[in-house]
Amino acid sequence: MDTPYGSAPLPVWERPEPQPRAAPVPLSRAKIAAAAIRLADAESLDGLSVRKIAKELGVGPMRLYDYVTNRSELLDLMVDAVYAEIAEAGEQSEWRATLLAIVHRTRDAALAHEWFADLLGARPHLGPHALAVGETTAAALTQAPGIRTIDDLQRALGALNAFIIGALRREVTERRTARSTGTDEAAWQASLGPYLTRMLDTGRYPTVARLVIDGAHLDAEETFHHNLTTVLDGITGHPDGRRTSRPVRRIL
Repeated sequence: MDTPYGSAPLPVWERPEPQPRAAPVPLSRAKIAAAAIRLADAESLDGLSVRKIAKELGVGPMRLYDYVTNRSELLDLMVDAVYAEIAEAGEQSEWRATLLAIVHRTRDAALAHEWFADLLGARPHLGPHALAVGETTAAALTQAPGIRTIDDLQRALGALNAFIIGALRREVTERRTARSTGTDEAAWQASLGPYLTRMLDTGRYPTVARLVIDGAHLDAEETFHHNLTTVLDGITGHPDGRRTSRPVRRIL
């Protein structure tokens, strides 16, 4: 399923479902995506294959190619199914509440489907649910006081997405590392305690020493929320008063 992206005459979103066949097991793209998600949740994307998906669905592997032409299309369907979960956050009473709801829902989705974080950060996802989440996010940002031009909106979206991708990948990576090593972050730090103490006693790393000695083990969810609100304050406030050199034009 590794044929080139775009090799199909129409994107998977615009191709009609194949006509129902007289077969013991009815198929649809939604069923295929759901089965693929279950496998990826259990075995990661590395464990995903046409053979395993077909076995999960109780059909022959070749039947799947009537619905998806390559691996990229399958991943598109899986990602958009996760965006459907994120879209349930919906619009809230004001712009900040909407953004907080969407981003926290995105974190929930990434922790439930860790492979989803691996697929963030490349080219934009353009499935219908992904576009709906993108529309709600961008529309909410246009209501923020510091977003005056289309340049402001583009940069704010870029900064927000960079935070989301970085934060989620770090959290997912730590969870995977803890599972693979059998050691969580606190235990790992404790195992290196004697070495780190010797290094800090040299006096060459005073600020790191303060972080190690005085810093607490912060709650992941609380830290994510705090950092998210800090990013929102920064990208929507323009505290230094700078503006883009392009002509100022209100978005709405």
